[in-house]
Amino acid sequence: MSEAPSKAVTSHWPEYLMEAALLGLFMISACGFVVLLEFPGSPVRRALPDAGVRRFLTGLAMGGTAIALIYSPWGKQSGAHFNPATTLTFWWLGKVPRRDAAWYVAAQFAGAALGVLVARVLLGGRLADPATNFAVTMPGPAGVAAAFGAEVAISFILMSVILRVSNHPGLARHTGIFAGILVALYITFEAPLSGMSMNPARSFGSAVVAADWTALWLYFTAPTLGMLAAAALYVRQRGRGGVACAKLHHQNDKRCIFCASRLEPFALRLHSSPRHRERAASTPQHLTREIEG
Repeated sequence: MSEAPSKAVTSHWPEYLMEAALLGLFMISACGFVVLLEFPGSPVRRALPDAGVRRFLTGLAMGGTAIALIYSPWGKQSGAHFNPATTLTFWWLGKVPRRDAAWYVAAQFAGAALGVLVARVLLGGRLADPATNFAVTMPGPAGVAAAFGAEVAISFILMSVILRVSNHPGLARHTGIFAGILVALYITFEAPLSGMSMNPARSFGSAVVAADWTALWLYFTAPTLGMLAAAALYVRQRGRGGVACAKLHHQNDKRCIFCASRLEPFALRLHSSPRHRERAASTPQHLTREIEG
């Protein structure tokens, strides 16, 4: 996976921009649905006085957004992390080169902030209203400790599911659906504890535009700790060889900047499309050139 630093930047910049765009689109969607369902002047908000029902609808919307982005052409190519905690976990697992990880994280933070800024322009003062507050994540009434524990727990579960599903031959192509379902459930049931972030860049994007830094450290540390703990447990149980690649969706014809330079037998068997497997059987070097291209 080693690659000259300058070559990595010049050849992998499309993936960096895709990661920024994916999280930017996620934030625009989050802000839009928060305004639709929580802004006091919204007719939908007035028609749905029950906060639990509104959280359920927000969960469906954001879970659906996550699934759509993961299975989008950009998500299939970049790996659809759009989360620094996810990228850092795959870096720790040895599946993302250090320089790619650094650029992914930078792109994710930039994309999140730009996404909220775009939403601010589109939605105006409705997004700045105290009831919506730029979709800022902050601890609920139970306090910071409960929010920290909840963020660690939901992040641990998410990464555990991602690793087990994405490395299961029969389930790997459905990883994005599993992730989206968890996002929907978390927003519905966990959001009252922490606001449901799991994503340092997502929380940063809202905080920087709102100039509201309430417990931001929590959303930087807890999701990362939870995902790293899940990865450590997975490695303890199955070893690092049990992780094929850093992509959430690999069963496609998009290039992979993570495993193209070293197609291990396990990664090739698990993640290649049927057409790739057929061609790899006779000309594995051709497969490598195709994926790199």
